[in-house]
Amino acid sequence: MSTRFDMATTDKAAYKAMLGLESYLQNVSLSPIQKELIKIRASQINGCAFCLDMHTKDALKYGETPQRIFILSAWREAKNFFTEEEQALLEMTEEITLISQKGLMEETYYKAKQLFDELTISQIIMAIITINAWNRIAISTYAPIEK
Repeated sequence: MSTRFDMATTDKAAYKAMLGLESYLQNVSLSPIQKELIKIRASQINGCAFCLDMHTKDALKYGETPQRIFILSAWREAKNFFTEEEQALLEMTEEITLISQKGLMEETYYKAKQLFDELTISQIIMAIITINAWNRIAISTYAPIEK
């Protein structure tokens, strides 16, 4: 597939708005690894090759291990590889990404409240929403993946 168009040049205002969300996320309390786990898991669910390529590389740069990246899609069966906080992030990521199926369940939200304050939960939700938007942009425009 060839790229349909480059959103950054075609609709600069929309792209700038998305970059505003990214700028906000640079200053939240989540660690770089936590943010990359959210980005990778949502991108796996959405089937966004462009974002998977980008964020697995970024995660490795931040010190994430290849093994955890390899097993991320099966994190529930490999819980001992992920902290309790990371498990909560991943569960939230799945439920919010697949919002039409059941949404963010009460049980998941309750678990998150045991681990995070409301501001951090808000930041997690914004990180999930933002990567889902980027996935939709990349998939819709056939963003190119470098070999």
